[in-house]
Amino acid sequence: MLEKTTRVNFLFDFYQSLLTDKQRLYMQLYYLDDLSLGEIAEQYSVSRQAVYDNVKRTEAMLEDYEEKLNLFEKHEKRLEVIEQLQQILPTNDASSAKVLELLHTLKDFE
Repeated sequence: MLEKTTRVNFLFDFYQSLLTDKQRLYMQLYYLDDLSLGEIAEQYSVSRQAVYDNVKRTEAMLEDYEEKLNLFEKHEKRLEVIEQLQQILPTNDASSAKVLELLHTLKDFE
């Protein structure tokens, strides 16, 4: 469950601008703020089923966006390459230190 939540949070980060305001709101409340479906339903005077349907439909949309655009997959691969580069660089010379510094900067962009 935690793995799914983490994945959805990443997908939400990448693709939230493609969602409607309502989809964005429900996903934020459910996944980021950890509200229950019932709490969200009560807060917005809708049924729990309506919130559930919206969240599930939005999750499917996020997965569909990822399938087409692969932003999360590319992000993960870039982080892997950065980690590998950091591991193979010697740490005792000035040029390697500069490369490591640049890799850390690159990683922070991710």
